[in-house]
Amino acid sequence: MKILVINCGSSSLKFQLINMEDESVICKGAIERIGLKINGDEDNVIYKVNGEQYISTKEIPTHTDAFNTVKDLLTSGEHKVIDSLDEVDAIGHRFVQGGDKYTKSTLINDKVVADVEELSPLAPLHNPANLQGYQACLSVVGPDVPQVAVFDTAFHSTMPPMAYMYALPYEYYEKFGIRRYGFHGTSHKFVSQRCAEFMGDKIDKFKIITCHLGNGSSIAAVKYGKVIDTSMGFTPVDGFMMGTRSGGVDPSVVTFLQEKLDLSPKQIEEILNKQSGVSAISGGYSDDRDVTANQNAGDERAILAHEMQAYQIAKYIGSYVAAMNGVDAIVFTGGIGENGFWLRSKVCSYLGYLGVSINESVNQKTVKGAEAELTNPNDKVRVFILATNEELMIARDTKEIVDSL
Repeated sequence: MKILVINCGSSSLKFQLINMEDESVICKGAIERIGLKINGDEDNVIYKVNGEQYISTKEIPTHTDAFNTVKDLLTSGEHKVIDSLDEVDAIGHRFVQGGDKYTKSTLINDKVVADVEELSPLAPLHNPANLQGYQACLSVVGPDVPQVAVFDTAFHSTMPPMAYMYALPYEYYEKFGIRRYGFHGTSHKFVSQRCAEFMGDKIDKFKIITCHLGNGSSIAAVKYGKVIDTSMGFTPVDGFMMGTRSGGVDPSVVTFLQEKLDLSPKQIEEILNKQSGVSAISGGYSDDRDVTANQNAGDERAILAHEMQAYQIAKYIGSYVAAMNGVDAIVFTGGIGENGFWLRSKVCSYLGYLGVSINESVNQKTVKGAEAELTNPNDKVRVFILATNEELMIARDTKEIVDSL
């Protein structure tokens, strides 16, 4: 079985074609700047196959044009991998917000489309773009190819009300769906399952804390295979500080700034999402590589940004140890989780009360994409670096649904 995985943004379409017989990636790529003017020779079509990368420049007016470009890459030219899209058995799509309605992946039909549209106010930048990807595929392959929606929020749907409810007037939850949803669910699901494999038993035997750390970051408490709490909330801005997102702040800060600076809700949202976090503290650097370089050069603001980030992550880990009444394993994943050895080391330095003592030689040598254990297999609490693979998780969910048809 061959499954095509699609991840659409408002101006981008990422794809992977996966052979589910051995879960190998046949090819992958991205179409960028959809609907935007291409400046000069800016490369916006990226295609990787057989270890080689091919880039080109092309005007892509719509998502349908983007998917037709994907079709051409897969089926024509010297780097084609299939003869036609008839060889694609199913298409799996990343959808961000499933709300209370979708607690697991599902076959897309007209009702699902209508529901996702209705949920768009909860994810205005993502759900409409995700739907565009589905509609683009539908217009090219037709209704006979099964298409599956895999929701970022679904893995977190096992949270109990005491974890997902906010202490606001209850009617806001009933009328507007204001509650904690959590995001990065596909990543948390993949690495928690992978962690259980490393530990040699089923996931329902373990208490695992998964730390997805990147420009956007979140932590989840996975108890016996089910999420009982997660750091991101009603939106992805909640939790701890990220590249440009503030994480949790005193709500009164928002109203204070609105009054003091005469700011609109839109302006406040811009500050919290795009002008805060590591970037705000470090002096304008949101890329962890830049922050690390500045820290190594002795820059005090870069040092403070990293110290704050590590401290906040450690606090979340501690709270989730309490929520689960213990922990068996802690996982670092994502771009920073896999690359940021300083951050991993600093976070773990707070966890001595758990008996955590990591092997710094292993920690500092591990590179992105590698898998490693930083503790000893006999330690009470084990710490892992595990590469996430959201595309494979989407493909697995898609295959499971298609196999049941």
